[in-house]
Amino acid sequence: MVDVRRVKLPGVGVLHTFVTDDGGKVGVITHRSGHSDLITFADAEDGDSRKVSLRLDEDEAHTLAELLGGTRITESLSGMDQIPGLSIDWFPVDYDHHIAGQQLGSLTTKGLPGVTVVAVVRGESANPAPDGDFKVFPGDTLVVAGAPEKVAKAFQFFRTGEFTKAPAEHSAPPGG
Repeated sequence: MVDVRRVKLPGVGVLHTFVTDDGGKVGVITHRSGHSDLITFADAEDGDSRKVSLRLDEDEAHTLAELLGGTRITESLSGMDQIPGLSIDWFPVDYDHHIAGQQLGSLTTKGLPGVTVVAVVRGESANPAPDGDFKVFPGDTLVVAGAPEKVAKAFQFFRTGEFTKAPAEHSAPPGG
């Protein structure tokens, strides 16, 4: 399976890239406006790097996808990225993250309702709608959905084991 990298481009859309077996790089920028840019990079024999970029409207992008064998879930997810108030983001788990080696658990019981781990991608397979007892390992990627600020808090928890908390409204005076 090809390793596809996904990067959000604020105000623009999403960039997906992968490296081909022969060392070339392919990228697609999916703009919020509906058009796409197909980009290829390749190192030429003379040592120079070559770049080709094509702008495709929505219909042309769909036609190219069909010619290449269709898309799996990208079309569905790109449409969801444009729903106001909904953020879908990927969290790659590293060795030093709090969640590494831990059970996923329920973010609701940990004080963060309204955010969901939609899937855990491990290697070449996805584990959709994982249960709370699903164990997370370094190298896994968590697919998280919710309000943008809650997704950010979940990522903070995955990294450190703590949520960023707002100061208490009514705290006792010092020494009291």
